[in-house]
Amino acid sequence: MTQTDEFGEELADFVRRVAELKAARSASGGDLSTVLDAALFELDHVADQLWPWYQRLSATGPSRAPSGHRADRQEQHLLRTVFQRFPQPVALVDRETVVRRLNFAATAFTGVRAGYATGRPLTGFLAHADRAAFRSQAAAVARGEGDRSLTVHLQQRPSVPVHATLTAIHPRGEPRTTVLVVLQPAGSTVPATPAPAEGTAGQVPDLTEATRHAALMDLLDTMTTTLLTTRPEARLSRATVLERAAHVLHGRFADWVIADTGAARLSRTTVLAPSEKEAAALSAQDPATCPLAVEAARGGSTALQIRPEDPNAFGHDEYGTPVLAQANVTSLLCVPLRVEGAVQGVLTLFRCGPRLAFSMAEAQAVDTMSRHIALAMTGTR
Repeated sequence: MTQTDEFGEELADFVRRVAELKAARSASGGDLSTVLDAALFELDHVADQLWPWYQRLSATGPSRAPSGHRADRQEQHLLRTVFQRFPQPVALVDRETVVRRLNFAATAFTGVRAGYATGRPLTGFLAHADRAAFRSQAAAVARGEGDRSLTVHLQQRPSVPVHATLTAIHPRGEPRTTVLVVLQPAGSTVPATPAPAEGTAGQVPDLTEATRHAALMDLLDTMTTTLLTTRPEARLSRATVLERAAHVLHGRFADWVIADTGAARLSRTTVLAPSEKEAAALSAQDPATCPLAVEAARGGSTALQIRPEDPNAFGHDEYGTPVLAQANVTSLLCVPLRVEGAVQGVLTLFRCGPRLAFSMAEAQAVDTMSRHIALAMTGTR
């Protein structure tokens, strides 16, 4: 905190105390002497502390020449460049682990864009089991209790241990301590990631994004075909229609597909998981214990979560372990199946581990498919 900031806070406290003294003028005669003593004490404080402080600030302020300001700006620019191009993954967070900056190596290492990460807790990118410990260590460093180091795991690569080293820094002009976090894979190094070229003419089309869009269109076509090719004489039940739709999504689009029918009282009809054992365990769960599913059925709104912060959002398994933590869910979609405002059921999709998170375009596509599924369900028995 700068001298000017400290003086401003002290002056603000003085103004608040003066306001309290003004309010105390209505005290009874016996208490007025106490109020007068307090007022004299505050006047002494101004004469002995605040006024000399102001004089010191006034004396040092004008001495800073414009060239000094330019030098400061150049130094700050140099430090930002060093930070961004530093070959190790580095993040700046506050005492609550909220990300302020990520360098290029950190974005490549975590797979998270700097613009997305800024303003979000760094713990959201870690495995659930490591989040509490990381928060605790970061808070201790911010309190000035010394540097800390611990081993964590990224949610997208839970099998790779990562050494996290935390140290406190005090940027000029910042009122609070900032925590510098350096990430290093255990037993390996991270190659430097070159900065993207600025102002590059003739940008090459993003083939990965184009491929994902084509796959999404293909999925929409497959889902529509599946729903339209049901023979009218088959007269499938709602649960069967929902199960067929779930099989279209499973594997190629989501690692887990959970389908529940109903609205006021949800009934689990289909669970498709990476293994039959995991599917059987979640099939036995009561959907009423899943806050996300219940909220989707009642509110009729879609939920898209990237690296869910609350591990209890989809309830617990038979052993009391949060489902999202047990499955290592890195992104999820919970979509109500609506027809003219009436909810017919809820469809929940999980992606786990290193798989890319659901995008907004994919969420929009699933919302479209959910309406088609709900229409197919209303035409059944």
